[in-house]
Amino acid sequence: METNNQQVRYIIGVGEALWDVLPEGKKLGGAPANFAYHIGQFGERSIAISALGEDKLAEETIKQLDAKELRYIMPHVPYPTGTVQVTLDNEGVPTYDIRENVAWDNIPLTDEMLAVAQNARAICWGSLAQRNVVSRNTIYQLIKATPSDCLRIFDINLRQTFYTKEIIQESLKLCNVLKINDEELVAIGRMYGYPGLDIQDKCWLILANTISTCSCSPAESTVVMFSLRVQCRFERHPKWT
Repeated sequence: METNNQQVRYIIGVGEALWDVLPEGKKLGGAPANFAYHIGQFGERSIAISALGEDKLAEETIKQLDAKELRYIMPHVPYPTGTVQVTLDNEGVPTYDIRENVAWDNIPLTDEMLAVAQNARAICWGSLAQRNVVSRNTIYQLIKATPSDCLRIFDINLRQTFYTKEIIQESLKLCNVLKINDEELVAIGRMYGYPGLDIQDKCWLILANTISTCSCSPAESTVVMFSLRVQCRFERHPKWT
């Protein structure tokens, strides 16, 4: 379900569109599409932005998105549709091979994307889709095109070695809401040279970078919210993948 009404104030999820290839079969995934889908379940107008290849997996992706009635802008590019190969060891512990130089690494900036971004209510992105300069530049241009009242949500979502301090720093500058879990908070703390602080102190240091809200998930079903206006509160929330 594509969008043809660029005056609607959409909530955008932008980044990787991929298939998790599991031992028992494949499953459509990608944090931005999951975000847009769950937002849509609350009755909000959401849209997923990414890129697909010119292959069978791209066709299957479109069919699933249409079946879920999820709006999307996903141009076709001359790269394979993204996949993650998931393997299990003898104890059932998974390892992930996130294939590189795929379609979502090469999201082109289009006029349709910009038109949606210029009227967005919120935009959510992560670090993984920024591993390639093409998609990284597209994401930055879309964020910068959003209106001043737009919620700019950085779901840090660290994966393997597909991030750098420079990428994290730029997204921290662009966002006004940060979603981060406790393991990611430890990694970022080490990156910035304050590994020994507790969760609350780390969040306050991140807030000092002008982010208005820091959401830290120390457990699967609880989120700790720190903000410049509210010192701390606990809320139940659905798990984001």
